[in-house]
Amino acid sequence: MKQDFRILTAGGDMRMLSCAGRLSEDYITAVTGFDTEHIPESMKAEGRYDCLVLPVMPLDDSGDVSTPCFSGRLTSGELENMLTPDAMIFAGRVDERLMEKFPGHDIIDYMLREELMLKNAIPTAEGAVQIALTELPVTLSGLKVLIVGLGRIGTALAGVLKGFGADITAAVRNAKGAARARILGIKPVCMKDIGTEYGLVFNTVPELVMGRSLLSRLDPDTLIIDLASKPGGIDFDSASELGMHVIWALGLPGKTAPVTAGEMIGETIAGILSERGDRCG
Repeated sequence: MKQDFRILTAGGDMRMLSCAGRLSEDYITAVTGFDTEHIPESMKAEGRYDCLVLPVMPLDDSGDVSTPCFSGRLTSGELENMLTPDAMIFAGRVDERLMEKFPGHDIIDYMLREELMLKNAIPTAEGAVQIALTELPVTLSGLKVLIVGLGRIGTALAGVLKGFGADITAAVRNAKGAARARILGIKPVCMKDIGTEYGLVFNTVPELVMGRSLLSRLDPDTLIIDLASKPGGIDFDSASELGMHVIWALGLPGKTAPVTAGEMIGETIAGILSERGDRCG
């Protein structure tokens, strides 16, 4: 039985429709900020809502709600008129602009939840490998691959690449990183010792770790895929000057697995609402 708690999902790409679908299993859920043909008849928005769900990047450059699947415009003022005074708001990558648009509301950044970050690592890793398979002129089997950063995404990448038979090395900065690589069954290499032998490099560190000095040590034909969020981990200007092939692959879950990515967001929000049971009726 659905709880007497009304959720409005507004804007975003197709993954947010899957997010709404997951939330509709437990809550009265509606969708706006999409062209009519995308919105199920049962999710047409009407009345006021106790909760607003915004996309991973909630605002566009003009300050309106990001609506890539809507031919119109959706402003924060329009949404405010559809909310109860104490409505809570969920969004990804919450910043000052968003808080200024919705003063007085409790705004929760679902992208900061550990469970979602862990879940997102798998579609990110699979999407990254999909790019590599498309761009490389050789197979991954036996290819020397370097992973920079062994966090959630780097660890997931190692697992996927093992399945392809890649020869995997992890770039590490200290003994702790080397130990982690060995636990995962891959070889460690110090950043200062990285050489020309890699045909494919994945960076997952969201800070500048691959500057001109390191890039110049790689083979010019090496494919480099940066999975780090802005500002990225690669000196893109130097890479361009060196004639290197670099792909900055942002937002892969939403691009390569929108249904799964959206369901994971919806599941995360449902979990948060469950934790705050006093607000869910």
